[in-house]
Amino acid sequence: MRTLRAADRAAVPWRNGGGVTRNVVAHPEGAGTADFVWRASLADVGADGPFSGFPGVDRILTVVEGAGMDLLVGGRRRLVDERFVPQHFPGDAPTDCRLLAGPVVNFNVMFRRGTPAPAVAVVRGDLTIAGPALVVALDAPARVDGVHLDPYDAQLTARGTVAVRAEGHAAVVTLPAR
Repeated sequence: MRTLRAADRAAVPWRNGGGVTRNVVAHPEGAGTADFVWRASLADVGADGPFSGFPGVDRILTVVEGAGMDLLVGGRRRLVDERFVPQHFPGDAPTDCRLLAGPVVNFNVMFRRGTPAPAVAVVRGDLTIAGPALVVALDAPARVDGVHLDPYDAQLTARGTVAVRAEGHAAVVTLPAR
């Protein structure tokens, strides 16, 4: 298992200036936006505007702070106004965002189309999960096999089972075998 602390993540500004991204983890380790197989990040969206396009990539976006967004994805409207509900859409479809009531924070999982897809669930309470997985505490602390996670801290697990206790909401990303 590997603990990934929120305090250790650098904020990287978006090309369009509408927000910043903090990468949680990518596979392969150290991969950038051009060569990841999958990646997880937290994005602060502070202004209306377009999303960056990711050719050949699918995205699972979960609003974790704020009122949400009104998205136009490939010309189709998608209202994302409920926190902690994963939304799946193509990362290469032109996407424009209008914030509903101020800034939001999104948890994003992106993966190359044609590769085994991660699955994202937002959970509360106690559960046992089988690895490999990524657990991210969202709005309250969580514990993964006794390791304390503050909000936005994460635990990357290997194979086997681990116990998760989420005091609030936690994202559990089931990862393809590495």
